[in-house]
Amino acid sequence: MSEPRINERIRVPEVRLVGPSGEQVGVVRLEDALRLAEEANLDLVEVAPDARPPVCKLMDYGKFKYESAMKARDARRNQANTQLKEIQFRPKIDEHDYATKMGHVERFLKGGDKVKCIVRFRGREQSRPELGIRLLQRVAEEMSELGTIESHPRQDGRNMVMVLAPTRKKAEVKSDQRRRREEARASRRAEKHSHRTRKPQPEERDPQDDQAAPDQTQG
Repeated sequence: MSEPRINERIRVPEVRLVGPSGEQVGVVRLEDALRLAEEANLDLVEVAPDARPPVCKLMDYGKFKYESAMKARDARRNQANTQLKEIQFRPKIDEHDYATKMGHVERFLKGGDKVKCIVRFRGREQSRPELGIRLLQRVAEEMSELGTIESHPRQDGRNMVMVLAPTRKKAEVKSDQRRRREEARASRRAEKHSHRTRKPQPEERDPQDDQAAPDQTQG
């Protein structure tokens, strides 16, 4: 995407001007808009070049570009880091297997990843879709504090699929992990420093040792 025209690069006789707080100033001559921008120590930025007349806004363009770049970077980071994990269930899963798989679901959601829960039907099980719906609803209810339903249970061929999204973003999870690691390192450094500076305690002496032994010699 090409950058917008700003200040003297704008080549039209008049513009529809928008103030720095979004207020509508109206249609003004270009030289008047440039004067207002200079007086406010701001830039005149063409935000809608195809409008008639073009729409321009008063803003700090350098700050605007920086904030836009930061938002785009954070969006790319969250998109790249978030993964879609898959967990498969059977409609008549026993409690032990269910608990094991739910442990995986919990770990993935806590790690900031999405979870695709798949119920696989075999043979006559395909005529009992309500089993899959009840199972996936149970999963969603038990994980409600860690994730929300992004895609509700739906039939997909012989499978029923539901997607859970974590309530916390991947970047937030990683930030917390870094903070805990740094706190642990700081605690270890403080403990080592304490050991180095700790002075050895003097040995306790028996008071009897300080008494002079009686003289056994006779004059």
